[in-house]
Amino acid sequence: MATVPLTYTIAHRVFHELARGFFDFRIVGADRLDFAGPALICCNHASFLDPPFIGQAFPMPIHFFARKTLFDNPVLGWLLRRWQVIPIDRDKPDAASLKTTIRMLKQGEKVLMFPEGTRCTDGELLPARAGVGLFIAKSRAPVLPVRMYGTFEAYPKGVKFPRPASVTLVVGELWQPDLSAGEGKEGRDLYQDLADEVMRRIAALTL
Repeated sequence: MATVPLTYTIAHRVFHELARGFFDFRIVGADRLDFAGPALICCNHASFLDPPFIGQAFPMPIHFFARKTLFDNPVLGWLLRRWQVIPIDRDKPDAASLKTTIRMLKQGEKVLMFPEGTRCTDGELLPARAGVGLFIAKSRAPVLPVRMYGTFEAYPKGVKFPRPASVTLVVGELWQPDLSAGEGKEGRDLYQDLADEVMRRIAALTL
């Protein structure tokens, strides 16, 4: 595993204290977060708080995705890279982000993805986009479904500042997709099937 940047370590500690002190952060199934080896961590997406809160919940560093336009800002781009963020086109994953992710997974790293592709506007789950299925099919990595509760109430889309709320992360079982189950399907149809199964597993994670 590569050396963890100091900026990541500092951010991890800051968000760890913030989550527990200001948002009464809890984890259901915390023992499922501590495991060796690679994984695509797949979560619902309701708030800007989701990535840092999930990151601080893991005992080891993880990698994140963010839309590549954010990297156009030199200062923000520098910071995002040190926070182990991978630039990606939300509408059409490109070869560079796919290759980077596969390389990291082969090195035993963990990468967070949001199958919905964007934040919800009402707190409800959105349909999965096929992109996450592409990453699953090409990497053949195990998937860890997790679900955030309370981040929509704490910091929904369109709100300027976070507000107090109780936030809970529910952790599912590590899942190794059986790609042979999609026999006869290929390309986007296979990717969408995998993405839909991920969302079903996320939806099943209840408080």
